[in-house]
Amino acid sequence: MSADVENKKPKAIFAIRHVQTMMMFFALVIAYGMRVNMSMAIVVMTDKTLENSFDWSMQTQSVILSSFFWGYIVLQIPAGEMAAKFGGMRLVTMAIAINSLVSLTVPMAAYYKLKTPWKAIWTSVPFISLIVLHCSQNWGYWTLMTEMPSYMKKVLGVDIKANGMMSALPYLAVYILSFPFGYLSDYLPNKKCLTVTATRKLSNSIGFFGPAIALIGLSYVPAGNVTLAVVLLTIVVGLNVGHLTGLMLVHLDMAPNYVGTLLGITNMAANIISIIAPLVAGVVLKDETDPNEWRKVFYIASAVYIAGNTFYLIFGTSERQKWNEPVQDKDDEIPEKTANKMV
Repeated sequence: MSADVENKKPKAIFAIRHVQTMMMFFALVIAYGMRVNMSMAIVVMTDKTLENSFDWSMQTQSVILSSFFWGYIVLQIPAGEMAAKFGGMRLVTMAIAINSLVSLTVPMAAYYKLKTPWKAIWTSVPFISLIVLHCSQNWGYWTLMTEMPSYMKKVLGVDIKANGMMSALPYLAVYILSFPFGYLSDYLPNKKCLTVTATRKLSNSIGFFGPAIALIGLSYVPAGNVTLAVVLLTIVVGLNVGHLTGLMLVHLDMAPNYVGTLLGITNMAANIISIIAPLVAGVVLKDETDPNEWRKVFYIASAVYIAGNTFYLIFGTSERQKWNEPVQDKDDEIPEKTANKMV
């Protein structure tokens, strides 16, 4: 008898039963964590001293905290029946999986009342100036992208192989200059050297006025001076990287709650301009070998750069817009402030 008992003793120090016990332990940790995480999170979510807060009344908070027990009560008997029918392992696995997936939607559910203030967006002068700026960016950018190979071949006489190499050099400058531009776009406002608005306008001014001046210079490059043309072209494209740390970030500065909508609007308008710019160049260029006609194309692109950024300098801003706050239904008794507050 004793020999049989000894033979039945487990030989492994760490066996499957230990794994099962640990898994059950972590399952219970997750389950109970789900029960209390909102109780802890809501304290921070409604702390008015913090930047990211929800203006929920105690009544709203109480409803949120009690909502856990709605499902808890309803599913007690069905859960017992399912455990008997399917087994505890399957039920626990399914319950925790569903719990986890639903919990992932809680942050999104907090913003379910967020509505797009279309009228406020379309009547916002700072936003209109951002559309103008984005359109001017695409005019200059796509003029260069579509016409520069022809200019280098027809005017400068560069063969197709060298043309490809030289056309790629300006984008190497973009890669290199992206690092200092990105660093300064954070450093200047963080160190209080400039406001966010001033930083964005400085970046845009470098990215628009710089290329505009270089384009004017490019229009007067003699036909045989390939080196100077490539240098100026590199300056045009390289300095234009300023729009990435200026124009593209203003959407987020103005209205972080609607940044996707704003960028969609400005990009739609700008891409219409992307269609028009090459067509205008085609109308102007009666003779692609005539430097004077190319000068007109560059002058137009330069003028668009200058006009667009000047308009933005006058009317644009990176200050948070009032319409960034969510629109509430008239029937709502409890105002909910769900927008993030950014400096």
